[in-house]
Amino acid sequence: MKAARVLEPLRRSWKWLLLLAVVGVGIARVKWAPVPVEAVPVWLDTIVAEVMGTGTLEARVKTTLSPRIQERLAEVLVDQGDTVKAGQLLARLDAGELERQLAVAEATLNAVKASLARTRADEERALAVQEQARLTHDRALALRATQIAAQADVDKAIELRQVADAEVNRARAAIAEAELQVITAERNLAYHRERLGFTQLTSPYDGLVVRRDRDPGGVVVPGSSVLQLISTNELWISAWVDETSMAGLAPDQPARVVFRSLPETPFPGRVARLGREADRETREFLVDVRVEQLPANWAVGQRAEVFIETGRRTAVPVIPQRYVVWRGRDPGVFVDARGRAAWRPVRLGLHGRDLVEVTEGLAENDRVVAPLGVRARSLQAGQRIRVPADTTRAPAGGR
Repeated sequence: MKAARVLEPLRRSWKWLLLLAVVGVGIARVKWAPVPVEAVPVWLDTIVAEVMGTGTLEARVKTTLSPRIQERLAEVLVDQGDTVKAGQLLARLDAGELERQLAVAEATLNAVKASLARTRADEERALAVQEQARLTHDRALALRATQIAAQADVDKAIELRQVADAEVNRARAAIAEAELQVITAERNLAYHRERLGFTQLTSPYDGLVVRRDRDPGGVVVPGSSVLQLISTNELWISAWVDETSMAGLAPDQPARVVFRSLPETPFPGRVARLGREADRETREFLVDVRVEQLPANWAVGQRAEVFIETGRRTAVPVIPQRYVVWRGRDPGVFVDARGRAAWRPVRLGLHGRDLVEVTEGLAENDRVVAPLGVRARSLQAGQRIRVPADTTRAPAGGR
């Protein structure tokens, strides 16, 4: 009777006990089953260390073409996108008033030159009178010495000579004044010619018109932009780079330029110069990377990424970076040790885009492993692992 009472609850709950047993076996199998991993052997390859920065395409030489005088804009001969040559006429201001001022200046110069010629003629006449007065004076003195001429005649001869000398001095002063007037008129003429030249806006170099800011008809003032020009001799990416990379950068380092319009096509470049001031908020500084080849379609201000090569090594042991596991500041990897995960501390060298150099801790053809799947659990040393046949990766090569 008592045994029946004891067995009765067991008969009622045997189904639940069976379910719990099945669940427990399933959990145990999941917990102790081999962890699926992907594996890749250590191989020898070339690795390139790069520093990345983001910036815009800029011209080293750029110019705002603006007038030097206030005048009406008469004509604009080019448009944005046009290539221009040094000295080419690009725009013209209304020159009517300045041409009239130039004509007045030319007439003034001709007038003062005529006045100068007249004063020089007056000087020649005064010199002739002076010579005659000198002869008369000398003759009167000689006659006075022999008591032939009266003293009054001598005094008159002296007076005439003094008047003649004064006329010569007056003529020479007039010549000096006329010469100064000629100089003033010549400079005034040169000034008006220069101002007339300001009505023609020419290209300072071979380049490209990137923007047209004004159209004919309006009045432009000094400093206002009519056209924006750039020189296409040297274009570069002004890229912002983190200041922590500063020590590894130097002029003339090779680089890759990736425009966002062509993300799959890198273009060659070289570091042109390094900035010497870092942004105090972002802690970045400017690096100008010269673009040695441009895409067919490009625009100043276009965004691009630059990858500057700071180091290169060939035939060194490499693995993908994602296989590296960090324990604090110490890197390491898990390797396949006869079906179990074995922890190996490693020393790393250059870091490339996808690969990292291993300088110590691994031998060639060691297989490093990583958990398979997005939600895969982390590996533990000594844990059983399973490498599916399709997850053994061949060396892919790369930077």
